[in-house]
Amino acid sequence: MVKMGDVWDRTSEVLGGRGGVLAGIAILTVFVPGVINAAYTSYAPAGALRSAIVVLLLIAVTIASIWGQLAIIAAATDPATTRPAAQRQATERLLPALGVMLVLGIVATFAFLPAIVLLVMSHLDFAAMANGTPPASPEASGPLLLAGLYMLVAFVVLLFVGARLLPLYAVVLRERLGLGAIGRAWRLTRRHTWRLVGAVLLFMIVVMIASWAAQAVAGLVTALVLGGDAVATVRFVGTVAAQAASTALTLVAIVFSAQAYVAFVARDAMLRARAAA
Repeated sequence: MVKMGDVWDRTSEVLGGRGGVLAGIAILTVFVPGVINAAYTSYAPAGALRSAIVVLLLIAVTIASIWGQLAIIAAATDPATTRPAAQRQATERLLPALGVMLVLGIVATFAFLPAIVLLVMSHLDFAAMANGTPPASPEASGPLLLAGLYMLVAFVVLLFVGARLLPLYAVVLRERLGLGAIGRAWRLTRRHTWRLVGAVLLFMIVVMIASWAAQAVAGLVTALVLGGDAVATVRFVGTVAAQAASTALTLVAIVFSAQAYVAFVARDAMLRARAAA
């Protein structure tokens, strides 16, 4: 049985020993793309072109983030791996990782499709929500309630699935698997579901609180310095602060997933050796 406490200890050791290398990758691939995206969304004028560019930026940020995760995992799972070597490995495994992410994204989309249908049936004012204004009361409250309940159940299911697939990118990178990495990650995390769910929930809560606090404080200070009319700048500075906090915690989570993978593989090898004896 893999102890999460041991994984956390190993994560701390790796961050302490290779923090500079790992932080450099995280800043380049997670923080900087997020800041670029925040700058555009904060200052770009509204319009159809803005919406299209926002989508393209989101895709670019996602690709950069996955590449960064692969590079961090490469450096975190092997102390002999240099930063250039980690980046080279990430480049080699980027397309398989994107393919796995795309498949899982499609599955998640279909999982939430019934909720979307129910929301449409409730005649919810999506245009008002897109503009940031509270929508009017829906004409049919029944479908809206069912949609809410369905999304809650779907979120819980996806939380458990996400926890079981925590070492997924490590499997893609280290074992050079494509879609087969999904089944391999699922088998590796067997009998550790609740421990992993707890770790994922803890991370989500800490990220939300830290990001909100950083955004609120930075936004408040900026508003006091520049005045209430600098809405775009206040929003941009707050988003950058939240992105900084999120990047730091995301780095910890990626290293944790890498060390969890190492521990799960060691346990799996030990079980196989016992079975063969």
